[in-house]
Amino acid sequence: MGKVFTLAEVAEHNTPKDCWLIIDGKVYDVTKFLEDHPGGDEVLLSATGKDATDDFEDVGHSSSARDQMEELYVGDIDSSTIPTKSKYTPPKQPHYNQDKTSEFIIKLLQFLVPLLILGVAVGIRFYTKSSA
Repeated sequence: MGKVFTLAEVAEHNTPKDCWLIIDGKVYDVTKFLEDHPGGDEVLLSATGKDATDDFEDVGHSSSARDQMEELYVGDIDSSTIPTKSKYTPPKQPHYNQDKTSEFIIKLLQFLVPLLILGVAVGIRFYTKSSA
């Protein structure tokens, strides 16, 4: 096991002349590899200052790429300095009126009011027709 670094220490190495990454709990100095990286140096530089494991795994690196990493290994990360990923929890829904009686009354009114309006309209039409 190599030297143990904190996230803050590793995060300081974030320039093209000094670039360190954290992958699978290990710290790698990828500075000399920036120019040779098939995905370009911007990809590596954008992964500094955080746990880049997901970024690395999402691309699907070859076994030879993983072997090359051993040469760039400089130490391990103190995992307690990496913020834990927070799981998304949806906001709690407000509790609506649980009183079933008022729900029933609302549904009844939603049904009866249009019928009442229709009845009045038909009544008016019938009344105006018969008086003409």
